[in-house]
Amino acid sequence: MGTLGYIKGVLVATWSGVRHFFRPRMTLRYPEQKLDLEDAEYPTSPRRPAGLTPGYKYDPLQGVGIPGFKGRHILYFEKCTGCQLCAIACDGIAVAIDMQKVAKGKVQNKKDIWPAVDYGRCVFCGLCVDACPFDALYMTNDYELSAFDKMSLKYTPDMLALPPKLEGKKYKVEFDTEKGVAKHG
Repeated sequence: MGTLGYIKGVLVATWSGVRHFFRPRMTLRYPEQKLDLEDAEYPTSPRRPAGLTPGYKYDPLQGVGIPGFKGRHILYFEKCTGCQLCAIACDGIAVAIDMQKVAKGKVQNKKDIWPAVDYGRCVFCGLCVDACPFDALYMTNDYELSAFDKMSLKYTPDMLALPPKLEGKKYKVEFDTEKGVAKHG
């Protein structure tokens, strides 16, 4: 029975390899190939700013978190009041958000304090986005945040206000939930 079991195992493994040999590749060759996250479906919400790339956000009207990609944050100065709720929400998890005093002269932010994110500590949980009652903080689909030193991972409020730059050839991915495969092209 040992030899028969061995031959059966070899045949099953060979058949599995031959079966998957003709299927398209699921692995993208990063950094030359990147996922196209810009055109992903994003539920419409009356509180979502126009032109926002799809990312994780909390919709208080529906009372749920809208699924999306959790990448770098984006800060809207015109909506931020300096309430510090994002920093308070982050204190229990990663202590990655620090409020910095930057003179912007915005009427709604009388204290002139704005969130700054340390991506060396951030765990991308999205609680800061959930806690923001004014929709001033969102998570974008910018996932390339590597750096050679820790200081480069600390984003000031001015750096957070810049929209992400997505470069390179992008691939659309369709997931087939029945077969468990992804197709890209």
